[in-house]
Amino acid sequence: MPDSQDRRVLRELHAAIESGRPVVLATVVATRRSVPRHAGTKMLIFEDGASVGTVGGGEMESRVIAGAQATFSTRRPELLDYALVEPARGDPGVCGGEVRIYVEPYMPAHTVVVVGGGHVGRALVDLADWLGYRTVVIDDRADRLTEEEMPNAGERLVGPLGEVLANLAITEDTSVAVVTRNVGLDIEAVPQLLKTRARYIGVMGSERRWKQVRSRLAELGVDAASFDRLHAPIGLDIHAETLEEIAVSILSEMIRVRGADAD
Repeated sequence: MPDSQDRRVLRELHAAIESGRPVVLATVVATRRSVPRHAGTKMLIFEDGASVGTVGGGEMESRVIAGAQATFSTRRPELLDYALVEPARGDPGVCGGEVRIYVEPYMPAHTVVVVGGGHVGRALVDLADWLGYRTVVIDDRADRLTEEEMPNAGERLVGPLGEVLANLAITEDTSVAVVTRNVGLDIEAVPQLLKTRARYIGVMGSERRWKQVRSRLAELGVDAASFDRLHAPIGLDIHAETLEEIAVSILSEMIRVRGADAD
């Protein structure tokens, strides 16, 4: 049965998951001979180095925290083995036993931001939500972002696109699809997006439309080299025709880019 420390760790883990805060759970899963903590003992480690609970303290715990920090990037759980016998040979303790610790990252859902609440935007939101992503949809038309029009949107933001994007927290764990209704809106949105660390930015439209957007952005002083970050025309070439197929092509490209970055 969990002790008071483990119950606190589990409460804090639940709170972190609910708030979307990245966290790693470290659990002692096996021990041999004399060790500071028993199997089942848990500790949380946050990105800023803060922790809740302890798996034994000392040098071993410092190494566990370092190992946990690495999983924020890899997003993969790890088994960490330590012998607590001879510090002279590099062991992190002298208790005389061995311990195995499982570190498991709990990361917030990837965010998909859809700029444009038209038919393609709705299909994208629906598919992204079905895939388990956090969804944000933005449009300058309130009637496009009602609950009836966008039932699967996690967040609906109405207003001038550039203004909304300037005030939206977009991290490297964000993919953005610009699927607006005209060139003018693309020109409003893209410069703001290029200032962010978004993992993926795609812009919908034909080659001709994209040339118009690039030309106008260059006239406005946007660095042409930054256009290399953009996927335009958006989506994988899978001969998509229906709205649902177009959404599949766009989400597939987002997934491919995320997977390549993880490798």
